[in-house]
Amino acid sequence: MAYEGVDVVHDASMTLRPGEVTVLVGPNGSGKSTLLRTIARLQQPRTATLMLDGAVDGLALSPREFSRHVALLTQGRPTPSGLTVRDVVEFGRYPYRGRWGKADPGGKEAVDRALAMTGVTELAGRGAEHLSGGQLQRVWLAGCLAQQTGVLLLDEPTTYLDLRYQVELLDLMRDLADDHGIAVGAVLHDLDQAAAVADRIVLLDAGRVVADGAPEDVLTPERLTGTYGIRIEVDTDPLTGRLRTRAIGRHHSRSERLSTTS
Repeated sequence: MAYEGVDVVHDASMTLRPGEVTVLVGPNGSGKSTLLRTIARLQQPRTATLMLDGAVDGLALSPREFSRHVALLTQGRPTPSGLTVRDVVEFGRYPYRGRWGKADPGGKEAVDRALAMTGVTELAGRGAEHLSGGQLQRVWLAGCLAQQTGVLLLDEPTTYLDLRYQVELLDLMRDLADDHGIAVGAVLHDLDQAAAVADRIVLLDAGRVVADGAPEDVLTPERLTGTYGIRIEVDTDPLTGRLRTRAIGRHHSRSERLSTTS
């Protein structure tokens, strides 16, 4: 994949499986969002193969047909004005509507289910411009779920959310995989969040896949330190049993020296 003739991602491959959460991590500029957007066909690759269900050539489908298989929640969506929450979620039904806005069989049920899955049913009649950032993020996600796709891609979904909404969105990602069999692929910057939610982690650096596997196999101190260019320690959180990372900066190192000599 390239921007203005400059290759950004090289020889990268990634498999999203039903019922699993796969998270892409890596430094800024490593190609995470580029790879995700290429899978969603928003980025035009030089050469690529995109297979759906192991048999369907995703690059050969029309945009409408492709949107019945893959949904993408992008970064920085605008705040809709003059629309209710239900109006916004109903946009997710566009792959199923005929020309001139013909009826969408099953559309109401799909929208109701998406509202319920994201916990925004009670907001359905409220103006979208009056929502908090966390609520609006859930509404956009509900629109993606209304597409009824087997693959859901999330590009930095926790950005700009406060701690509560970050945790709730990560929980929802797990629910979508565990309870609904959706193949979830996400870009996350927070390594601890990735470790908490992912079945598999894909670590990228300079446009190449450095490692792809279970969190405990990918998030090692040696690999993370080499990839991010800063010392990173990894241990296990005694409360959750999940991996926990810690980047060691200059001031951390000084505190360690003082503690050692005191």
